[in-house]
Amino acid sequence: MDKLKQLETLVAVATRGSLIGAARAEGVAPAVVGRRLDALEARLGVKLLVRTTRRISLTHEGAAFLEDCQRLLMDLANAEASVSEGGVKASGHLRITAPAGFGRRHVAPLVPRFQERHPEVTVSLNLSDRVVDVASEGFDCAVRVGDMPDSSLVSVRLADNRRLCVATPRYLKQHGTPQTPADLVSFDCLTLSSDASQTRGWAFASPQPSGEVETIHLRPRGPLDCSDGQVLHEWCLAGYGIAWRSSWEVDADIRAGRLVPVLEAHAAPPNGIYAVFAQRKHMALRLRLWIDFLKFEFARPDHWAGPR
Repeated sequence: MDKLKQLETLVAVATRGSLIGAARAEGVAPAVVGRRLDALEARLGVKLLVRTTRRISLTHEGAAFLEDCQRLLMDLANAEASVSEGGVKASGHLRITAPAGFGRRHVAPLVPRFQERHPEVTVSLNLSDRVVDVASEGFDCAVRVGDMPDSSLVSVRLADNRRLCVATPRYLKQHGTPQTPADLVSFDCLTLSSDASQTRGWAFASPQPSGEVETIHLRPRGPLDCSDGQVLHEWCLAGYGIAWRSSWEVDADIRAGRLVPVLEAHAAPPNGIYAVFAQRKHMALRLRLWIDFLKFEFARPDHWAGPR
């Protein structure tokens, strides 16, 4: 029980951003919360949080451990709910949001199937490339692609997402194939315009003399750019250059031979596809079932295999 309370305390402090906030929510003194965190770090033998008078931040190890804790606590809550619910059916309204391109391909087709399984649940799907404020705008859940910044939201990793450079076989036959990321300066690169959200550029793995691998970011240039990723995908398929796209978008084209991956040896580590939602003491059954449904569907290899 003490171990479980320590994990719950870490999650509460991380999501609320302070010992005082976590203590107030539980109705205990901040010193009690601090002692639990000290005991957890001592038991694990690793620093999880950096605490100053102004703020609390997670260490690298703390961020990784937090994600595992959130998943374990949610699995425990799901197990308890499965026992106690008995014959209770999910009902009510579910508001979900997802990025436009990913949502059209990989979320929208699942919504009717979920609703058919749970006919007493109604669903509203919002597709937008704007980062929606889940809590203040009244959404139950957001599907997000990419690294999760520290926030007050709970995140559940649904799948990995790779980013890779691709081009048509014809383009590579005419122009050659880059061997290193630095070679991209000599190629037509199809990039997101400056007003789009991809601010750091294309990510690549860079081996260091120490043996570690760092992620570097480059901002290739070319004659064409666009603020819409779907347009870049279509330009790439038309043979206008090399694009840096997500695996969920181009895997089917690669399998069909329409696109060829390049610079695979330099591909950066994958980021994630997440379900995020506001911290709640009791998760609504409809939301829990929706997240479990996404996890199951995204874990199926054939989900990503078909033409989209």
